[in-house]
Amino acid sequence: MSEIARGLFWLGVYLLLVCAPVVALLVGPTPSGAGFWWDFAMALGFAGMAMMGVQFLLTARFKRATAPYGIDIIYYFHRHLAVVAFIMVLAHPGVLLIAYPGLSGFLHPFRAPWHMAAGVWSVLALSVVVVSSLWRKRLGIEYDVWRILHAVLATAALSLALVHMQGIGYYLAIPWKRGLWIGITASIIATILYVRVIKPGRLRRQPYRVTDVRPERGGSWTVAVEPHGHEGFTYQPGQFAWLTIGRSPWAMKEHPFSFSSTPTRRGRLEFTIKELGDFTRTIKNVPVGQTAYVDGPYGAFTIDRHSAAGYVFIAGGIGIAPIFSMLRALADRRHQGPLWLVYGNQKWERAPFREALDELRSALDLRIIHIVQEPPEGWTGEVGLPNKALLERHLPVARKDIVYFVCGPTPMLDVIERSLYALGVPLRSVHSELFDLV
Repeated sequence: MSEIARGLFWLGVYLLLVCAPVVALLVGPTPSGAGFWWDFAMALGFAGMAMMGVQFLLTARFKRATAPYGIDIIYYFHRHLAVVAFIMVLAHPGVLLIAYPGLSGFLHPFRAPWHMAAGVWSVLALSVVVVSSLWRKRLGIEYDVWRILHAVLATAALSLALVHMQGIGYYLAIPWKRGLWIGITASIIATILYVRVIKPGRLRRQPYRVTDVRPERGGSWTVAVEPHGHEGFTYQPGQFAWLTIGRSPWAMKEHPFSFSSTPTRRGRLEFTIKELGDFTRTIKNVPVGQTAYVDGPYGAFTIDRHSAAGYVFIAGGIGIAPIFSMLRALADRRHQGPLWLVYGNQKWERAPFREALDELRSALDLRIIHIVQEPPEGWTGEVGLPNKALLERHLPVARKDIVYFVCGPTPMLDVIERSLYALGVPLRSVHSELFDLV
């Protein structure tokens, strides 16, 4: 089955999971005299509930389901669908209050009947989940704290919503409808158990050991780990994994990082990490010999899925890490086609892998275009940020026959994607990596 066919299959599975509860709502007896707005409000509630449940499946890192898209796209999808689900959930009581003002007394979180109060508390918990996720950085919530808060409140919101539905009762009076929601609930519980209990247990039996921690330019550090007591796994250049260092795999302390190593050296994995947050600032202090756990590989950002005679790589800052992995792999494979690297940094002396990239020129037909925002004295290269004019100056005339890989800050990705499209590059030839998963 092709990647497109697999992608359509999993999209169909998602639509089935979301739509089945709403279709079930419309089949069979419903409360007499309810009216259109009542039924509409119920449909919104059931649809929002179904989408909330599927959110757990989207972030479970099932490799078969995420492979056609790349897990970064799945997380991006998850984020936007969460907002849609939240709007539906809010609209459920909102429509009822507008159409039937007398129901307002049933929405008090302390005075309402228990099943109605459960619904109110579910909405409140979901509100905290959405607000803390969309504005985590602005609110100053540390990543590891947010992850635990997110998991606990999301589970609580879904559980309370199920209690609310069971308490209402009349839409689930038919046995097969109850069976449908029991099945949905069981699948969500099974997913949580798999993600939080079973999968960490598997990782616990396949530990790694830190073998090297070395500094790179730009406040970055490369951490090398090697399998301890097992052979490790194979991966494709440019992919990434969740890395846990010095903590239990059950501790929810894993962080996603791209491989900067080449897969031709089986077992050894390297991650180049920039000091940006609470965890990443501690990387330089990790001792050699420390136990680590690696959950991977993930991602579709790789040359192995997009063969071409030539490639253009566009990187901003630490976005060079997965691209460096691909360039090293191309060198190991003795790639003969033309390659271009457009590499932007704030300062010349803070460009990670600067010297290593120059060394790759001896093994590859590689043209490197450095761009700096704050150039040193005597600088004769490009200045500023990557844009359409710069790309037009340096990219080959036959732009449509080349595959493009772009990785860096989100604003840079937006500019580059629009610029390439304006230069006539087909969208199917441009592949971007979204670093900001949450």
